[in-house]
Amino acid sequence: MKVSEFNALFDKVVADYHLKDDVNAACENPYTPGSLEYLLYRKCWIDAVQWHLEDIIRNPGIDPAEALSIKRWIDRSNQDRTDTVEYIDSWYLDKFKDVKPSADAKINTETPAWAIDRLSILALKIYHMQIEAMREDADDEHKRKCSDKLAVLRQQRTDLTSAISDLLDDIASGRKYMKVYKQMKMYNDPSLNPVLYAAGK
Repeated sequence: MKVSEFNALFDKVVADYHLKDDVNAACENPYTPGSLEYLLYRKCWIDAVQWHLEDIIRNPGIDPAEALSIKRWIDRSNQDRTDTVEYIDSWYLDKFKDVKPSADAKINTETPAWAIDRLSILALKIYHMQIEAMREDADDEHKRKCSDKLAVLRQQRTDLTSAISDLLDDIASGRKYMKVYKQMKMYNDPSLNPVLYAAGK
């Protein structure tokens, strides 16, 4: 699957989510489990749900108990997102396992999957900025500003898509190599978060 095809897949996920536009809607992933397409679809679905949770929790009139529940949901979602990104990196590690890096090969500042993570979120930014640029109840100045931002987001997606493609080509040819560090987030781990392990005593 070419990197240029990732954006169409992410746009499909965003469109699929908005058919119901419900954070509780089930993710009906149409791809084969374990495939790159499956992982990308799952990744973007997580992002879509979390995007809307972040909107909901910012409602100034939200009930505090509901806000706490959503905050914990966002924490779980962040962990799920991180895990899925690492699954995507594992897919690429397996894909490139037989590539022998050249003697002067360099490592990238981020792994392919963490760059792809940004591409997934860009699909959501573009979708929602486009809505803002066309809002019938918004004034012309709002629409103009959002249209300008939309143009920047689209250019950013073009540039990032090209950079990810170049990175994967470099890894495939041995000019760069992958090295994956697990995120090791501490706040969700009851053995590493001082508040959680103190509460368990």
